[in-house]
Amino acid sequence: MASSTGRAWSYAALVAAVVVASDQVTKRLIDGQLLDGDHRDLIPGVLQLVHTTNHGVAFSVSAGGPQIVLFVIALAVAAIVGYFATHHDRPLIWLPTGMMVGGALGNLVDRIRAGAVTDFIKLPHWPAFNLADTSITLGVVVLLFALRDDGTPSTR
Repeated sequence: MASSTGRAWSYAALVAAVVVASDQVTKRLIDGQLLDGDHRDLIPGVLQLVHTTNHGVAFSVSAGGPQIVLFVIALAVAAIVGYFATHHDRPLIWLPTGMMVGGALGNLVDRIRAGAVTDFIKLPHWPAFNLADTSITLGVVVLLFALRDDGTPSTR
């Protein structure tokens, strides 16, 4: 059982590392290609590439200052890792854990490096976001499926 525990932690760490690396590479590409505030239509009316700087938390909502934002992020990551530590044997739980932790760390790197997060994907009627945000959101969806599937065969 110890090897499956180690494997789950390794998989979660690998997913987190891939998310952080992908997120940081794409943000640096945007920083190099677009000035803050600029945009380009990728699919007119559907998808824009933008360069925005987010000093708040989700969807640019301010949380009262950088120390509070960092505290909230640290608390969220600790909660995710704590849950994983006690439920690492659930099927595929390593995947959403890695996605959510990687997304949180990707945005945290920006906050530490630049004091704000770079967002660059823009859909109509939706605030700009980045790969870290996408990973967190998809991680929550995958977590819901992982929690629903306890690994036992369905009787339906």
